[in-house]
Amino acid sequence: MGKGQSGLGAERVARIGVIAAVYAAATLVAILFLGGLAWGPIQFRISEALTVLALFTPEAIPGLTIGCVVANAANIVLGGTGTLGLLDVVFGSFATFLGALFTWKMRRRPAVAILGPVFANALIVPAYLPVMLAGLGFYTIPFTSISLEGSYFLMYLFGLVTTGLGEAVVLYVLGLPLSRALSRSSLPAMLENEGQRSRLNSSKNAK
Repeated sequence: MGKGQSGLGAERVARIGVIAAVYAAATLVAILFLGGLAWGPIQFRISEALTVLALFTPEAIPGLTIGCVVANAANIVLGGTGTLGLLDVVFGSFATFLGALFTWKMRRRPAVAILGPVFANALIVPAYLPVMLAGLGFYTIPFTSISLEGSYFLMYLFGLVTTGLGEAVVLYVLGLPLSRALSRSSLPAMLENEGQRSRLNSSKNAK
């Protein structure tokens, strides 16, 4: 491996690490100040606005995923979810991965691309949320008198709507304006230059 290729590899790892750290920190701040609104059945996790970074670089896919793993693992302590929080660590982070991947693939159409995190979280998170809520002592669907026991499907539908709506609000009210601001900055040009350098080095190494 040449020095140029090694340097580019280090730069990628550094970008992944920065994205992971920023997302994890923003999520933990949301958990501390918003409590259950950052991870419960009605979610407004403001850090999800950062998923628009996947519009600009593929490094955001592992970066956001790792950041979500770190934040959800920390929430086991901060949110008092205990071992049930591992469900969020595994499946919540998987939803983040799928959402970021879709965003990168559809990056030419930002308003459509950010639907990835909306649908991924709306479909996956409510699938394990009833188990977490029952384990934490919630015996009815929040804000209703419907019992969780024997009402998994109703709880899933409730979570599908509320999680998807919360995610959509965060992404379209905060995330989309953030992506537009970033697109007017030097970030896209910088990432494009680094991409060209990477392709050039790959071409040289292939010869």
